[in-house]
Formats: sequence, C-alpha cells, structure tokens
Amino acid sequence: MTVLIDSPVWPWRGRRWSHLVSDVSHDELHAFVAAELGIPRRAFQGDHYDVPEELYEHAVTAGALPVGSRELLSRLRAAGLRRKKSRRGSAAG
Repeated sequence: MTVLIDSPVWPWRGRRWSHLVSDVSHDELHAFVAAELGIPRRAFQGDHYDVPEELYEHAVTAGALPVGSRELLSRLRAAGLRRKKSRRGSAAG
C-alpha cells in the first residue's frame, strides 16, 4: 500500500489542507480513507482527497507516507492516476 500525503499548507475556508493520494489505485485510496480517516467518499476530488490539518498526523500514523507536494504530484502522474483539471479550475485542491 502506498498512500501519500503532502503537508497541510493549502488554505481554504479558514483551514489548511493536505492532499491524500495513492500511487497504486483509487480503490486503495478509498479503502484507506474509509478505514482510517472516516472522510466520506463524496469528498473524493477525482484523484485525491483533501485532508484537514487536524487529521494530518492521524493519516501519517495510520500509514500515509509524508512527501512534498511535487513528489506527490509526480508519483500520481507516473501511476497514471492524475485527473486533468477542467478549464474552469476548482476552489480547493
């Protein structure tokens, strides 16, 4: 299992957020999130979950590997799991 998390530095709605991804499969990511973090599947952002700062340490303790944002994105792309952004962009993550 390789679930990766970047540092909670992404501001949105008065909080800081991390991105949580898998470089193996989305199924692996969904299973980790459901079992370890309790974040609902509807929060899935197409290729990642946004994780609030207060859950960061819990995610790491549960087995998520802390990496820098560039490494997270690089590994997501290398695995072929990166979703292309829409032309409209998104508000968070």
